[in-house]
Amino acid sequence: MEFLAQCNARKAKESNPACKLEVKRRTDDHPPQIMVTFVNGVEEVFDATSTPAQTIRTMILEKGRYLETEQMFLEAGEKWPVIIPEEEIHQHAPGTKPRKAEEKKT
Repeated sequence: MEFLAQCNARKAKESNPACKLEVKRRTDDHPPQIMVTFVNGVEEVFDATSTPAQTIRTMILEKGRYLETEQMFLEAGEKWPVIIPEEEIHQHAPGTKPRKAEEKKT
């Protein structure tokens, strides 16, 4: 019920108006579960008795960000997933200084 309340909150509806919520009442002894269908058609089922609502919410948001990133790359004509060569992962990245610090020196 807590998860259902979070999904029905005004802020949640405003942030994702395309989200649809469907409640199915069970009459058998099967434990309650939450099934989420993402925009790419993938379905995930969560055990509602042992998984806290906040954990389910966090997992859904993370998956949503992943799907948005994937879509962004694909729309730009880039391959997905992005493969970063091992040697680039271990390269030293130069530090950056805020612009104002640079201006104060001159």
